[in-house]
Amino acid sequence: MVFPGKAFDELVIGEEFGHRQTVTEFHLIQGAGLIGDFNPLHVDEIYARKTRFGGRILHGAITASMMSAAIGLYFSGTAAAMLEQNNRYKAAVMAGDTLDTVWTVNGLLAKPKAKGGIIEVSAVCTNQVGELVAESDGKVLLMDRAEADRLAGV
Repeated sequence: MVFPGKAFDELVIGEEFGHRQTVTEFHLIQGAGLIGDFNPLHVDEIYARKTRFGGRILHGAITASMMSAAIGLYFSGTAAAMLEQNNRYKAAVMAGDTLDTVWTVNGLLAKPKAKGGIIEVSAVCTNQVGELVAESDGKVLLMDRAEADRLAGV
């Protein structure tokens, strides 16, 4: 069963939502295949152990994707488009790390012709020991509840 996500007209500035996910070996390997980046820092443990990271690290693009999963889940059925996501990576992410991402709604811009509006959001992502690993800012086009319900046949 899919639960309806929050719609544009149901949000308030300051609202928070998030997602927690543990990074696995699968994320490292599949990440390389999905984006075509086979840099040895991501796929060669012997090489990566000699670097300042001490082992293979997750691609930044996969970290960003894991962070944005919260947006897809929280706005399920109401998100029309992810318009922008700007990321700043602060620490390496490795298999075994648990990422906790918290997004905050910072702005609401109504777009009546689009039957919804654009939200401005920011996020912090920390690992299991509370270390900041990434920050992000973004904009998402959302539908109002009436439009989301109409499209869902409700």
